Formats: sequence, structure tokens, C-alpha cells
Amino acid sequence: MANTVNGTALTRHGSRVPALPAKPAPAKATTTPATRPTPTRATPNAPRPTVTPAPTIQTMVVCLPDELPAEALTAHHLDEHFGVTGTLKPLFWAVPALRLWQRHQMVGLRKGRPPACAGGPVKLLDLQGMRHAAGVGAGIRYQIWQQIVHGTRPATPWPVFEARHLADPDRYTLHAAAADFHAQPRVNAMRMYAAATPGTGQPSVGELEMYQAGQMAYQHYSATSAIVGDALLTADGRKLSPASDALTHRVTYLEQALRYLDTVEPSQRLIAVAL
Repeated sequence: MANTVNGTALTRHGSRVPALPAKPAPAKATTTPATRPTPTRATPNAPRPTVTPAPTIQTMVVCLPDELPAEALTAHHLDEHFGVTGTLKPLFWAVPALRLWQRHQMVGLRKGRPPACAGGPVKLLDLQGMRHAAGVGAGIRYQIWQQIVHGTRPATPWPVFEARHLADPDRYTLHAAAADFHAQPRVNAMRMYAAATPGTGQPSVGELEMYQAGQMAYQHYSATSAIVGDALLTADGRKLSPASDALTHRVTYLEQALRYLDTVEPSQRLIAVAL
């Protein structure tokens, strides 16, 4: 959780879950009396506006047009060609049987087992291996999470509090939203475990809604997210992304992104960009 967006902590999968912000200091009284505004009468039973928080996009998968040369895949050309400001990210695995003559087709290939890379033709990416490994890792984290939260009630996920704050920021401040979210026993149990056992790969409160959907759902979510990131840019320039960080919107995105990848040719080149 080292990355931040606008001073807000980011979880491993990018969900914005703020720490408790400091309360602002009370304003000092002045000698000049403030003019009291004329009260306005609210419309009875007026519906509150519905606000959908913007999604957190940390990793975008880009489908490269066939005519784009490999030399264009540099940081200062990403914005020129795709309108994306970021850097190449070693998200993918190359297939185990990658031949020496195929290495020049890969982008940012690194040594290791499995060899990581920023992209390449679909036929040379081990997408199935990535999904399997991510699903296995998610299953292990879920078993740990079950022990962490045993005996606590299901908690309301952060996007619900964030949406309520954005709908009426004057009456329901960010501080109040963060305080209400962190006050939940299940959230406190997860935070306590993270504090007592620091390190990578810990169950994150940003994935609370995904965990509460059940083990199989969490494993499928993690497996599919591993290969499509947080957003996908198609070869014809369409951007697929979730409407918000809520699970239902992320599942809709995963469905769309996987459906699109199922239609691409084996020679289609993919790259991953860290935003």
C-alpha cells in the first residue's frame, strides 16, 4: 500500500481506502459577527443525488494495432499513441517453451522462472498459467482471511461509504465516512492482522467485498484480474473499465474484458501499462 492517489492509500488491487484523516482544527472566533445566511426550505422527501465514485485504475492492458512498430513502445510514446501516461509493467508471463528466436517479439522480457514481461503476442503469453497461479494464491489468502475475521459480522465495503460522502460531502464528510468504515469489527480485525504481520500479500480491506462474496468467487476474481488489469484498451481504441470500485462493476468489466480477449487472434500483441 505504498502508492497513493490524491493522498489516499491504495490497496494491492487499487481500491481507495483512506486512513482516518486528521480532524481540522476549530476556527478561531472573530470579533466581527458573521452574517447568518437566510435558511432555505428543503423540498420534502427530495431524493438525494446518486453519485458513483470513479474507479481506481492502476494497470491498463493495451491491445496494440498491427501497424504499430515495437520501437513506439517507450514511455514517451505511450501518451502519443494511446493517450496513456504511464510506464510499461512486467505483468505477464512468457510461455515456458519460449524459443530464442521468439524473444525479440516480447516487450521488456526479464530473466526468471517464469520469465516476466510487459507484453507480447497472445500465443507467447502464459495467460492460463497466470490465472491458475493467481487463483491458487487467492485461495490461500482466503483461508487466512477466514481465520482473521472469524466471529465478526459482515461489513459494509468502502465504496458504499465513499458514495454516500460524495452524494452529500457537507453533511457526511470524508472523515466521517472513513471513521464509520474503520469502526466495523471485521475491518478492525483485518487491520490488526496487517499491523501484527506486515508484508506483501496480506488480505486487504480494499478487497473486503470480494472476500465476502465467498472463496470461489474471490479466486475467480483474482484469477481473471491477473490477466486483464484494471482497464483494457482495445485495438480499435475502445476503453473497457469498471464504472466504480464496487464488486458488481468490476465483475462487469471482467466479463467484458475476457469476452474481448476471447475474440483476438493469437498474433495479437498485448502490453501492460502502470498508470
